[in-house]
Amino acid sequence: MPRKKVTEVTGNGGMKKKKPSGKRKERDFSSDDDFDFEQENNKKPGRPAAKSGLQPVTVADDLKEKIKLECPKVKGQLLIFGATNWDLISRKEVPKQQAAFRNLGQNLWGPHRYGCLSDVQVSSVVSGPCAAFSLLITTEGKLWSWGRNDKGQLGHGDTKRLDAPKLIEGLSDQVIVSAACGRNHTLALTDDGTAYSFGENKLGQLGQGSQTDAVLSPATISYNGQPLVKVACGAEFSMVVDCKGNLYSFGCPDYGQLGHNSDGKYIARSNRIEFDCELIPRRVALFIEKSKDGQIMPVPNVVVRDVACGANHTLVLDSQKRVFSWGFGGYGRLGHTEQKDEMVPRLVKLFDFPGRGASLIYTGYQCSFAVNEMGGLYFWGVTNTSRECTMYPKIVQDLCGWKVRSLACGKSSIIIAADESTISWGPSPTFGELGYGDNKAKSSTSAQEVKTLDGVYVEQVAMGYSHSLVIARQDTEQEQDKLKKLPEYNPRTV
Repeated sequence: MPRKKVTEVTGNGGMKKKKPSGKRKERDFSSDDDFDFEQENNKKPGRPAAKSGLQPVTVADDLKEKIKLECPKVKGQLLIFGATNWDLISRKEVPKQQAAFRNLGQNLWGPHRYGCLSDVQVSSVVSGPCAAFSLLITTEGKLWSWGRNDKGQLGHGDTKRLDAPKLIEGLSDQVIVSAACGRNHTLALTDDGTAYSFGENKLGQLGQGSQTDAVLSPATISYNGQPLVKVACGAEFSMVVDCKGNLYSFGCPDYGQLGHNSDGKYIARSNRIEFDCELIPRRVALFIEKSKDGQIMPVPNVVVRDVACGANHTLVLDSQKRVFSWGFGGYGRLGHTEQKDEMVPRLVKLFDFPGRGASLIYTGYQCSFAVNEMGGLYFWGVTNTSRECTMYPKIVQDLCGWKVRSLACGKSSIIIAADESTISWGPSPTFGELGYGDNKAKSSTSAQEVKTLDGVYVEQVAMGYSHSLVIARQDTEQEQDKLKKLPEYNPRTV
């Protein structure tokens, strides 16, 4: 139902931003109190923002909720397939400083067990569409990492690449319940709602109040508000959600991906374009919907329940099962039937009807997914840029009737755990992340069952830029025997 257009909105109010000298001045909006909808309906996009003067979010200790987040109930054995030469992924050549690793790692065309993890029970596995590294969380809540480590994103206090998973000692006294991977940075969430970050921080994506080349060991973000319950990473930005359903963002504001009505660009010396980055978590206070004639209206009562980030865009699922998207609009990944960037979270209309709400959301590098209340999987955006893009959510016909349990998307490939099967597809070139096996098809434009995992019940899937990870159930002797028949991967080391 269309909402009444307004020119003034009341809300929680926000701190005014300081205007730095030497930069083009622009009114910025830190909450819906400051947002003039008449002005916004006629404004030209792409103006630079003023530098944020916000202080870290702080809530008095006696007003904080006391929470205890649970580790995922999943447990099983980790399997890997795809590209494992971590320094070569997404590059034409291994960097000179990593020359010693040039010939380490191979393309695994089918599922492999990690030899070093034979006795480790895994409850969650994490990577991301921009990531050439991965994380796993054990059933005891310990965080392990491996892969590319140019910026310390593995959290071991150095920049040495790791070809096999290793415990992050700096978090060994914490119980980790979830984590997220950006291009070169990591967020980890503890059971008491505290977020740690490490890795690249040139654009403030660690939320620690500074811009530095890299932070090599885990440190808490600059936030003292209500306990956090969700974390997510884009390529160079981050999102966190607190237990009250408030969304906070930090990092690079390019394309409006932080949701603060600005892309943060300004012209520095020598006509160089630079960004006013958000260095600490800042609340995303405004959610909107746009009518067919382009009028902008606020959407009230948004309580965020889940968040997912692509390379430069974000999806949010709220308590009313509505979906919002914003950031880079290219190839239709926002689902608004147009390719415009969105500077603040905008309602995806398809899911704003009774009985049609979303229950799950996922993002790929330049695409988006949602599972609706009826169990239907919807897709929008693009996986293959040489093919036609999908400008708004469309049902994935190949998966009608399947109950999707877990989904992950890398640069262009997709993997899904549904019912008793594992399903994947993706355009060429691929590097084994589809898991079809040696001497089998390397790519597929339509959903295919992964026959190499027949008889293996997959609890959860994750996908990096060009590698896949799955947690395989091993509760029965039959399941254990099936896993033992899979080849073991023991990477060479320098």
